[in-house]
Amino acid sequence: MSIFSPSQLTSDIAGTLPPALANPEQAVRWFAVYTMPQSEQSLRRMLDVRQIESFMPTYEVQKVWKNRQRIKTLRPLFPSYVFVHIGNHQRSSVLSSPGALRIIGNTHTALPIPDREIEFLQSEAIRGKLEPHLELVIGKKVRIRSGPMEGLEGTLVEKRNSLRFVLTVAMINQHAAVEMHADELEAVRN
Repeated sequence: MSIFSPSQLTSDIAGTLPPALANPEQAVRWFAVYTMPQSEQSLRRMLDVRQIESFMPTYEVQKVWKNRQRIKTLRPLFPSYVFVHIGNHQRSSVLSSPGALRIIGNTHTALPIPDREIEFLQSEAIRGKLEPHLELVIGKKVRIRSGPMEGLEGTLVEKRNSLRFVLTVAMINQHAAVEMHADELEAVRN
């Protein structure tokens, strides 16, 4: 009969565990990185060069150019955020990448995102079905951000066909309904 010391038993058990469980400092988890505006793609390219797994969910937008040409582009589902799959030892490599501002968390530590949420965003079942949920709520005040009616305020009265809206704008004590795309509207803060 052989007798094991507690330290030998602990090292034998740690040797059979996956590295993430044997040493929590090396656990690889998903984190959200807050980026500079419109720097998501360049940050992803830099993270690829540094061999750091990253993910940026996107949605498709159809734009119409001035010459009436239609083009489909991919936009970040969560502007200014990129998800990274890292251990604690890779945090400085992420934060030193151009465009990365901070890893989201509280004042003491970065907070990981549950794997199941990232798996949901990456799943084929929802690909092409995701769209941003804007802060635009029926009955709330909104402002037109671009175009010939830029700056006009009104009340959002209806949401149609994914990101299409009908807006009522009070002009000269009259109302006019106009169909706008969500990108052209912003919520008015009181």
